[in-house]
Amino acid sequence: MNTKKIAIIGAGPGGLAAAMMLSYKGFSVDVYEKQPYIGGRTSRVTKGDYQFDLGPTFFSMPHILEEIFEFSGRDLHEYVDLVELDTMYELKFEELSIRATRNREVMKQRIEEHFPGYGERYEQFMVDTKKKMNKLMPMLQNKHGSLLDYVRLRSLKALPELEAGRSLYEVLGRYFDDERLKLSFTFQSKYLGMSPWECPGAFSILSYMEHEWGVFHPVGGLNKLTEAMATVVKEHGGRIHTGNGVRKFILDKKKLTGLELEDGQIVQADDVVMNADFARGMTTFLDEGQLKRYSKEALEKKKYSCSTFMIYAGVSKKVDLNHHTILFSEDYKQNVEEITRTGKLSADPSVYVHNASVTDPTLAPDGKSALYILAPVPNNFSGIDWNKEKERFKDLVWDLVEKKTGQSLRDDVEVEEVLTPYDWEHDKQVYKGATFNLAHNLGQMMYFRPHNQFEEIDRLWLVGGGTHPGSGLPTIFESARITSNEIINKYERVGVQS
Repeated sequence: MNTKKIAIIGAGPGGLAAAMMLSYKGFSVDVYEKQPYIGGRTSRVTKGDYQFDLGPTFFSMPHILEEIFEFSGRDLHEYVDLVELDTMYELKFEELSIRATRNREVMKQRIEEHFPGYGERYEQFMVDTKKKMNKLMPMLQNKHGSLLDYVRLRSLKALPELEAGRSLYEVLGRYFDDERLKLSFTFQSKYLGMSPWECPGAFSILSYMEHEWGVFHPVGGLNKLTEAMATVVKEHGGRIHTGNGVRKFILDKKKLTGLELEDGQIVQADDVVMNADFARGMTTFLDEGQLKRYSKEALEKKKYSCSTFMIYAGVSKKVDLNHHTILFSEDYKQNVEEITRTGKLSADPSVYVHNASVTDPTLAPDGKSALYILAPVPNNFSGIDWNKEKERFKDLVWDLVEKKTGQSLRDDVEVEEVLTPYDWEHDKQVYKGATFNLAHNLGQMMYFRPHNQFEEIDRLWLVGGGTHPGSGLPTIFESARITSNEIINKYERVGVQS
């Protein structure tokens, strides 16, 4: 019988995935969640009879979560009903729209319709990026806790694929000349909160992942994934404590021995897995002087993703939009520079509209629509006063959505909630409101990202977007798998039975 106690901070997707795997292996698992609900950024917003996902809405590479459920003795599809979207998303530019599909032949035809001669270049992109993906996946699925990891055979094969010195935009320039076509395969850098002109070229795999494995919608929303994981944790005897977060780490020199909870309770643990926002956790759970590499001052100098301005709106009619629609700004490059460099609020932001009720009638009353509207904006290092800007920017976003979709919507809004970068930081516990965590520049990837086995404190492990391999649900699930396997192997090596 395994008597080792694992405390997990945060019931987001990374923490819950780790809790599933560790509880199945017989560890005594307790998850402590500050919020009164589970899911973290992958949770639900309920407004009247309407339901929305709080954060992530794209679900790709479902086989990763299927494997984690299988490892945990369960079948994902017994808990969640996944619907594949034939039109993965619609990309709206000023004068044309592109409906993306993972049907290779249909996608080639659609590209040819708008960009004659480029269908074969799309095919070449898919062939080349498949090779890249196959070489990079071993690096994304294994820890990078030592520089020696770079001389392993898997790393030596993958290093050229990192495209060091080339941006994502430059990599796509090998295949496409038209700006709109390049943006159709680079806008996914926004999933990392980055500009395609700065995002490393390795991340051409992001668009490949969608075109190869498709985009899925769990009936009820992506929050159903975290609900399913929480159910499995409880089935394996794990415990999830909501509304009682962590106040402080309890340290014996550099060894973490337990946690002080917000209600004053002291929890002893053999190992702690932190799924809290990385920088938020490091600046909250520890006192000044306890860290060097990740001190408060060092964290302030790191590069972070952008933030997001959110509108959740229940509309009293059916909205004629695809499940996912991206409305590109007229000057996309200027827009992303405002978001990631100059810290200015754009007068013409790109906007993403999630109209999930067109696929899933459980999200809105019959004949009505649940709209999730997102505009990428600077994080809170920008100093933008959201108390002053909130209403003005909300009106601007609505103006753009109505203009670019050709639909009147605001007069039919029944319920509405707005979430600004200030709210992400102060209500959702996201450091500086950087909703996609630490940026993914080469100096903050793999070994240079906070390690899964945290390097400054013994017995502390990390999962989530702030550790290797990075942000986005597939990689967050991989972080949980890496960390869980390392904890399991740690005790197998010393003969603890599970």
